[in-house]
Parts: sequence; structure tokens; C-alpha cells
Amino acid sequence: MENQAKEYQVIGLMSGTSLDGIDAALIRTDGERVTAREGFVYLPYPDNLRGDIRAVFGRRHEDAPEAERAVTLAHAEAVRMLLEKTGTVAHDVDLIGFHGQTIMHAPAQGYTCQLGDGALLAKMTGIKVVNDFRSADVRAGGQGAPLVPVYHRALAAELEKPVVFLNIGGVASLTYVGENGELIAFDAGPGNALLDDWMLQKAGKKFDGGGLAAKAGTPDEAALATLTALPYFVAHPPKSLDRDAFAPYLTATGHRTWGLEDGAATLAAFTAWAIAKSQEFFPAPPKKWIVCGGGRHNAFFMEMLAKTLPAPVAPIESLGLDGDATEAEAFGYLAVRTLRGLPLSFPDTTGVRAPLTGGVVHDVPR
Repeated sequence: MENQAKEYQVIGLMSGTSLDGIDAALIRTDGERVTAREGFVYLPYPDNLRGDIRAVFGRRHEDAPEAERAVTLAHAEAVRMLLEKTGTVAHDVDLIGFHGQTIMHAPAQGYTCQLGDGALLAKMTGIKVVNDFRSADVRAGGQGAPLVPVYHRALAAELEKPVVFLNIGGVASLTYVGENGELIAFDAGPGNALLDDWMLQKAGKKFDGGGLAAKAGTPDEAALATLTALPYFVAHPPKSLDRDAFAPYLTATGHRTWGLEDGAATLAAFTAWAIAKSQEFFPAPPKKWIVCGGGRHNAFFMEMLAKTLPAPVAPIESLGLDGDATEAEAFGYLAVRTLRGLPLSFPDTTGVRAPLTGGVVHDVPR
């Protein structure tokens, strides 16, 4: 454990449940502040790898060795691309924070699985790796998610508070940062996953570009009444979701009768409703919502949020940051906190009993 607050040059890697690809960011941080953001690349998953990952959803590491190796090789390529783009030598990078690809998240069963072989990545890149960020929290009785809130607090240092960071990935997760830096974090509900899966099924598209399908449709109010009555939404945080947590409930809505646009409109409305519902768990109204994650690119959905939420809504770019890089940066930041033994999760973010560090360190083999 390295307790000194020295600055590290670190790469953060993130591949979310939307299955779009890998974000890789190079930052300088001491695990408390970020002093420089030095580069970012995005590597889309090829269709065959995306299909291989979908095929192992719900499985454990030991049941998906080929997919885990393929995911790790793809991340090694993302590191290579980032080093090349930034003109950085691997020897000069202190650490990689490797989130991995979630294929199962079941904290109630005491288990979470992010595909990614940290030892192999360290061997391939020649850089020390921290991975498996969530398991320690789950073993200690926490939800294992979300883990990005402590990074959001660092981003909010100079902002008027309370402020909410809303990350719309496969799941919509949020961080409430109070006036004194107190954190409340939880998964609000579905993010992009339901809508992305719908577009793939109905139109062969990876997502609803610009929200055009949803904008052209009419929400199914009866279906929304069924979905919004689910007990998850009245359960108090901390709470977290698997990407496919709501998929089984679609059967009860008659979703097979929806056309493309009406289905997209219904799922978008469900997501917006869940985000607005989350306000009931805040101790004071936020002064602003900062949106990151892929969902901020959906112009129609951003319009929906602006109409639904009582405070201003803005993409994270309004802070002068790259929203595509935020989660990757966060896992680089968390990796340094792992080395320093600093907490990654807290009672009001994951439900763990006391602030807890996490992650597994893999040194470069000699």
C-alpha cells in the first residue's frame, strides 16, 4: 500500500453495459484531485465481440474464459492506441485502472462479475494494473455499485451545491453531492440498455440516434403504469441494478405489440420517469443536474429531462470536460485510491457498513 499523496500518471479503462466499446483516458492524479487530463481514445467493440459478450451475460468468470480473454485483448489494444495518440511511453505510466466488462451483477447473491484478466493485461502492456473494483464491496455486504461517486465529488469541488451527476449508460446511475460534500448515490433505473436492445431487435440499429424514433412515437401509458409500479422505485437507496433487470417485466406490458417508434417512446419515457422519481431520495433539491454517459448524446432524451426535472440540466461538457472520458478517468482515479488504501465506496453510495477500499493489484511479471 502506498500512502503518500504523490502524483501518478494513470490510464483508466471503462467498457459499459451498453456494449458500445472501450473508453481509455490518460490522467494525472493523486487519488484526491486530478491535475491533468492528457488524452482519450474510444475503441468500438467489433460486432463479433459484442455478440460473444451478450452470449455470456449472466455467467461467471469461470464460465466465460474465451470471452474474458477477448475482452482483455481488446483493452490492451485500447491502451496501445492511447499511448500512441498521446506520445506516451508505457514505462512512464504508473498504473492502469481496468474496470472490465460487466456480465453479471447480483449483489443480493453476493456476486458481481466484470470480465477482464488483470494479470494478462499487465503482462501485455508492461504496466501495473488494478482491476476487480467491485467484489470487495459486495463481499462486505455492499451493492458494489456505483463506484464513480467519489470521483464526481472531486469534479464538484468548485461547483454550487447540491449538485447531481447523472450517468446514463446501460443503467442510469446518479450521484448527489451535498453542500458539505456528502454523497448519496444509487442506480435510478434503466438507462440506454432497454432502448438500445429494442432498436437492435426492431431495426437492426445499435441505438436510437438523436432520439428520433422515440420522438416520433407515442408512449404506451398502460405499459408505463405497469413498469413504474415496480417495487424497485420505492426501495430506499443504496440500491443498484443489473443492465437487464427490467427486461423480464416487459412481457407484462404487451411490448410485442409495439411498433418501433411507440416502443422507443415508451422506453424513453420510462427512463426519464425513473430519473425524476429519484429526487424523492434527496435531502435537498439540487441546483443543477450534470449529465454524462452515452445518453447525453440523445438530443430528444435531454429535452425530456429538461422538461421533467425542476433544476437546470446540462451535459458535463458545460464544465469543460469530455463526457465520453469521464468514467474511464474515474477508474484511473480509483486505481490510485486502491494503491493508497483510500476508500472507493461508502455507506451512502453502496450500502457498505463503513468506507471501504477495493480492487486487486497485478504487478508486471518480471
